[in-house]
Amino acid sequence: MDYAQPIYDAIYLSPHLDDVALSCGGHIWQRTMAGQRILVVTVMAGDPPKEALSTFAQLLHTRWELAADAVAARRAEDIAACQIMGADWRHGPLPDCIYRHDGHSGEPLYPDVTAIFAEVHPADEAVCQALISRLEELPPAREWVVPLTVGHHVDHQLTRQAAAAAANCPIFYYEDYPYVQKPGALELALVPVMDWQPVVIALGEAALKARFAAVAAFVSQVGSFFVDQADLERQIGNYAAGVGGERLWQRQE
Repeated sequence: MDYAQPIYDAIYLSPHLDDVALSCGGHIWQRTMAGQRILVVTVMAGDPPKEALSTFAQLLHTRWELAADAVAARRAEDIAACQIMGADWRHGPLPDCIYRHDGHSGEPLYPDVTAIFAEVHPADEAVCQALISRLEELPPAREWVVPLTVGHHVDHQLTRQAAAAAANCPIFYYEDYPYVQKPGALELALVPVMDWQPVVIALGEAALKARFAAVAAFVSQVGSFFVDQADLERQIGNYAAGVGGERLWQRQE
């Protein structure tokens, strides 16, 4: 598989088509403006299966106002966001958890919002193994940046698990935004806390504006998290001010 660069300064793994922009958009922009080569890989960006969508998936499509070719539209949004951040992109073929079904019963594995923030369904073991194989095919990088799994979303859990098995370079973990805004959510992800070291990356005004713009590029998703553009900038700006920019975490050796 051809990539724009033979080696990247960093590869960022995004479970879905928006997670990296939401969580890391500012410092990715700073890195690319400084000449670094960044690749954003969305691991679960595949088309839905041909069988009928679950009621939950249909509800989300309606909320996103993307009833037809929803995932294709979201991939286009991701390309626009990556262009704003100055990063290369790659879209993996695995489908989002809202589209996955039990191979035997045909029932959706994650039929409602509670299920997607619970434990990974046993039937998803094959998804994890497929993801590990695909991650092992990525080009060389000096580091990977992957979700910390704040919020406990099943696809974030699978991405982190697969990255730990596939990476052959240092791994940093980003705070999954907007889930990290929930009181206590970060502390639940940092267990045991003594194993973790924070890495705070200060953001200039231009970098923060780039993050706003990258997040806003996901037009279909903005309404799920924010009232409008002003609310987007207020929420993200306030969180960035509270942590000193954007914060990654690394496991202590």
